[in-house]
Amino acid sequence: MRDAIDLLVEKLNGLVPRYGIVLGSGLGSLVDEVADPVRISYRDLPGFPVGGVSGHAGELVAGWLDRVPVIMLAGRVHYYEKGDAGAMRLPIQVLKGLGVQSLILTNAAGSLREDLAPGSVMQITDHINFSGRNPLIGEASDERFVGMTSAYDAELAAAMRKAAATVDVPLASGVYMWFSGPSFETPAEIRMARILGADAVGMSTVPEVILARFFGLRVAAASVITNYGAGMTGAELSHEETKDMAPIGGRRLAAVLKAMISGEGADLGNP
Repeated sequence: MRDAIDLLVEKLNGLVPRYGIVLGSGLGSLVDEVADPVRISYRDLPGFPVGGVSGHAGELVAGWLDRVPVIMLAGRVHYYEKGDAGAMRLPIQVLKGLGVQSLILTNAAGSLREDLAPGSVMQITDHINFSGRNPLIGEASDERFVGMTSAYDAELAAAMRKAAATVDVPLASGVYMWFSGPSFETPAEIRMARILGADAVGMSTVPEVILARFFGLRVAAASVITNYGAGMTGAELSHEETKDMAPIGGRRLAAVLKAMISGEGADLGNP
């Protein structure tokens, strides 16, 4: 971890990011909004995990988003790639070491609600860890007993809602359920998820929320809806559908995040 932090401190030339942002499918274009960007491949950062999911760039991008210093992780490593729920531990710990205090997580997800159509954006207000996996398993200290009652920061959530209203992007809210993947859910699992109170399902984010809270970061999160859950339309699900639909909602969420960071919500990064 220290090697990665030292390398980045040298490369960032004094920039101290307020926000860290993990970009899921469809959000990669947000890095193009960063002024004076410093771009580094995960392969060039000591200890950083390198994923193999198409649609995830696998690079760190730091710079200024409307005069606010940010650092973005363009792409993530998922649990299903190597069976490691803590795959994103080192990148998140590095963000913390660089001075980040607020982490915004994004993902592509399947909708469980008829009124939450593909292309929509959903703010995550809570989650269900259906996989049962936890990135803190094996952690030796008592800090592993992380409270999750307020995992999603209320002030950051309010800033996101305000930003969405400012740029006129409808922003739903709901509960995200984490399935391990990589296979998609069955119709029976989708019916179960709806009964249990989930609004969207996906294969990421929850381990990162747990890790972020473990490291004392404030968290906000949002999903780009790419499809309805299995059995809701009769159509088969595919990764190609996810990649095709993600940019539609991704553009909407990118506008929200830019407004959130550049507007009054920017000061929330340094309470």
